[in-house]
Amino acid sequence: MTNDLAGLGVWDGGLRYGDPAQAADAAAELEELGYTAMWIPDVGGDVFASLQNLLAATSTAVVATGILNMWMHTPDEVATRRAELDASAPGRLLLGIGVSHAALIDMQEAGKYQRPYSHMVEYLDALDAADPPVPVDGRVLAALGPKMLALAAARAAGVHPYLAPPDNTARTRAAVGPDALVCPEQPVVLERDPEVARQIARAHLVGYLALPNYRNNLLRNGIDESDLVDGGSDELVDTLVVWGDEDTIAARIAEHRAAGANHVCIQVLRADRSELPRAEWRRLAALVPR
Repeated sequence: MTNDLAGLGVWDGGLRYGDPAQAADAAAELEELGYTAMWIPDVGGDVFASLQNLLAATSTAVVATGILNMWMHTPDEVATRRAELDASAPGRLLLGIGVSHAALIDMQEAGKYQRPYSHMVEYLDALDAADPPVPVDGRVLAALGPKMLALAAARAAGVHPYLAPPDNTARTRAAVGPDALVCPEQPVVLERDPEVARQIARAHLVGYLALPNYRNNLLRNGIDESDLVDGGSDELVDTLVVWGDEDTIAARIAEHRAAGANHVCIQVLRADRSELPRAEWRRLAALVPR
């Protein structure tokens, strides 16, 4: 099923780090609304318990990691627990695997974040050699740069670009070829007031813009260094985060699709981050392809 991933998904940290019962209830509703996948992050803790929670609450939707942090899980652990989950929900688990960021990994163990590309190659080798192995069609890579994109084309079912505009989706599609999955994440704000919308967007972007992996990719996409300061210029904010009404958000999703995306996962941003954005998910369900 993961090879056929299409439609519209959601990306949300609350489905991973929020109350498990509420996450399960939300997942069941998301599936009923027509969303085809739920993506969750991995910045510490038992990601497989969260995956199991969401898979158990649903029956058709794909549950994916965006991303599984390769520094935090051994290949043998990943292979074993992935096989267990796949046995209970065949074809519905997709592992998005990524190299994460030095700021996070070295904070936990100084000097650990070294040779990320080579480490990823070794990690994939170990997943292939595990018993049971993690199948190529059950994994995508969080690839942004040319070397990682080439690796994804050769060793995974596709890619999960994060914090990347439609122009990046087009470059990604050209790099990985016509048959790979391209599943970009797209931040959205359901707010028509430019000042309010950009304030919400900047609160989300400010931390990411300090991370070299994202900064370098934005520069590759033609963004000027001056646009990256103070939470981003208005132009950068509007490039990365789509804000406005449902029609405006639908147009940005359509841009990703026209650029070559198989599947787009939206991350709803709002000022109050204490609860899951269920009201917004219900409104945006009108954008789900029928």
